[in-house]
Amino acid sequence: MRAFLIDDSSGSFERGVREVEPSPRDPGDVLVRVEYSGVNYKDAMVAVASSRVRRVPRVVGGVDAAGLVIHPGASRLLEGQRVAVHGGDLGVGRDGGFAEFVYAPAHWLSALPDTLSTRDAMVIGTAGVAAMASVLALEDHGLGDGEVLVTGATGGVGSLAVSLLAARGHTPVASTGSLDAHAWLLERGARSVIGRDEIADRPDRVLASERWAGAIDCVGGATLHQILRSLRYGGAVAASGLVAGTDLATTIYPFITRSISLLGIDVVEARPATRDRVWAALGDAASSVDFASLIDRDVPLEQLEDALDAVVHGTTRGRILVDPSAR
Repeated sequence: MRAFLIDDSSGSFERGVREVEPSPRDPGDVLVRVEYSGVNYKDAMVAVASSRVRRVPRVVGGVDAAGLVIHPGASRLLEGQRVAVHGGDLGVGRDGGFAEFVYAPAHWLSALPDTLSTRDAMVIGTAGVAAMASVLALEDHGLGDGEVLVTGATGGVGSLAVSLLAARGHTPVASTGSLDAHAWLLERGARSVIGRDEIADRPDRVLASERWAGAIDCVGGATLHQILRSLRYGGAVAASGLVAGTDLATTIYPFITRSISLLGIDVVEARPATRDRVWAALGDAASSVDFASLIDRDVPLEQLEDALDAVVHGTTRGRILVDPSAR
């Protein structure tokens, strides 16, 4: 099969389209014919020399995929069933979705709701699962009326979070450094669009003015610190991003004087019940979210290198889809 292989095993780093033989790691693995995969920031971090994210020297990239079950293995899935594949060390420690076929254990597969095509599933992708998991976490916490901030709003998680919040009756405010993306974000459902330096005021004080009922942070670092300073009393931020850095320098004051909460969002090791709940909610959103409008572009495997670079440099607007059958 054709696949996008990342190879750092011989001391000479290479990445590109190669012929690879698909093989299961365990006897019960499910074989899926990939119809689409998506390009994530994590994919870009895997596909570099001396990557700290990649767990093996040689791997087919792609942390998510969607397609049809060819062989159900030890699962209860049916041959021909439409599924999304993501989680664990897919595309990081074992061959992933940038290929015509992928093997994966059953607990990494989610049967798709009837309202979602495999193409929709990869517009959603790992990014959309994180976005919906973030929305559900805020709602479970008790998201009240008021503006909900979304940082990194032109990226995969951010753009979907804006649309999903709007679809569920909330008031998203999009934060972005892309000046030319304002109209696009408003079309996605943002009530307003602000710059990165407008998240919080009163920089000379420990706490900013109370502004956000909740927040979905796809950036991390200093941005997350500013969100914590400016959440309303009892508010929460669902955090899943680290593009601005992994360190968090902040104070305890927002937590003990405004009773705010920091909710960590992980979709890599999410339990099956969580995955099923998130995909069901995404299926319900299909009637009110135009997933096609969230596509940046489609690429064949041969154009993946340029797509990975675009994700790293933040020049995308929405999701890049990969069609492994395209030439």
